[in-house]
Amino acid sequence: MTTNNLVAKIWSFCDTLRDDGVSYGDYLEQITYLLFLKMADEYSKPPYNRNFNIPKNCDWSFFLNHSLEGLTLDYINALNSLSTSGRMLSKIFNGAQNKIHDPYKLKKLIELLNEDNWVSESVDIKGDIYENLLQKSAESSGAGQYFTPRSIIKAIVECVEPKPLETISDPTCGTGGFFLGAIEYLNTNFQKELLLKNKKEFLQFKTFNGWDIVPSTARLCLMNLFLHGIGDLKETPEIEVVDSLLEYPKQKVKIVLANPPFGKSSTYTITNDEKLAKQEAFILRSDFWATTSNKQLCFVQHIISMLDVDGRAAIVLPDNVLFEGGAGEIIRKKILEETNLHTILRLPTGIFYANGVKVNVLFLEKKKITSMPSTKEVWFYDYRTNVHHTLKKHPLQFEHLSSFIGCYKAKDRNSSNDTWSLKNLTGRFKKYTYDELIARDKVNFDITWLKDDSYIDLESLPEPEVIAQEIIDSLESALNSFREVVKSLSKAN
Repeated sequence: MTTNNLVAKIWSFCDTLRDDGVSYGDYLEQITYLLFLKMADEYSKPPYNRNFNIPKNCDWSFFLNHSLEGLTLDYINALNSLSTSGRMLSKIFNGAQNKIHDPYKLKKLIELLNEDNWVSESVDIKGDIYENLLQKSAESSGAGQYFTPRSIIKAIVECVEPKPLETISDPTCGTGGFFLGAIEYLNTNFQKELLLKNKKEFLQFKTFNGWDIVPSTARLCLMNLFLHGIGDLKETPEIEVVDSLLEYPKQKVKIVLANPPFGKSSTYTITNDEKLAKQEAFILRSDFWATTSNKQLCFVQHIISMLDVDGRAAIVLPDNVLFEGGAGEIIRKKILEETNLHTILRLPTGIFYANGVKVNVLFLEKKKITSMPSTKEVWFYDYRTNVHHTLKKHPLQFEHLSSFIGCYKAKDRNSSNDTWSLKNLTGRFKKYTYDELIARDKVNFDITWLKDDSYIDLESLPEPEVIAQEIIDSLESALNSFREVVKSLSKAN
């Protein structure tokens, strides 16, 4: 059975369960629990013969051969037992609950997953199946706004170029999309090197560190990594269920790839002021540059604090981070001074599942602090002006960002075909020096230089559907910005 057929078959069963109040996210969780037990069962047989210490009456064969009578009760008891069994079992089943209360439908899902031998499939196929299920869940639920498009992840990883034995972290890892992008890149470009035992084991167990505040999401991330060959049924990479902003970095890392959740303010304010930190709802982080409750600004500071010297990061951030005053201005100045912020990619609306989302990707390298600013010039790539994407009819593909990748990786950026000049007024790649940026009001990075053709040439107007979607996106973006202003004003009072 092909990957697409299997995904369609498993996912179609969700429509039956929705009548019983089982959400897309709940359904994916139940698949994760059962799939883990299915694979543990397969690994327990020849030629693997591995023992994963699955407790009695909790293994796959017990449920596969179970009658309908008492099935849901025994399943609930098994989830509770597995959650306290330690190591990988506890991480996967922590807080697990049964959401499928109809024994017939639970049995049907078990039989559905049993139709294929998951261990015999290649890592790529198993991983693709699970990743497709995650994407289906994102498309069908409200959580989709946080699902980073895989085309963007692939382009980012292609630019950052991770290498074997480099540590890769994501303080808001979600279901692990950036990790999977890095795995694909490493397996493609360093296939022979990763056959060496030390590099293979490092990739499996020491390369990735992630944090997420939602236990169920962290669980999906662990399973996603496992199905892509990272960790095993006994030992896992470090995926912690905690708000990473509340912790000082335990160790410095080489690479951070992140898309912090947008549109959300913290219930607390993080500050480097010890006096303020004594007040309720203030958290002390002496490694931060500015006091703020804006989560994106907090994550920018946290990510830079995580990096080792010469470590590199790519951060997906909404537009307000580029122009917001106060703490935003302080942080942008510090970024220019203490990191080499060499590239900013500006992306259009219509690529996230939430409307009105305008984001940018900041690429930077952490540098030793000196008397001179670390950033000499910043190259902006405008893949926004005159660019129109919709999720269904014209989704963003990796190929759409190939020109940006070519500019990013060019040895001589000034000679790039996409570079703006007086002779090439449609060039999307343009640099601004440190002096030019620092002189801008509030050190504003919200820069555009291209003319919007759709407002000049009526014949070049996009399709009505695209125009309507862009109006919605613009209104949503304005509303989101206004909500942030209102929250700031209420806190000030």
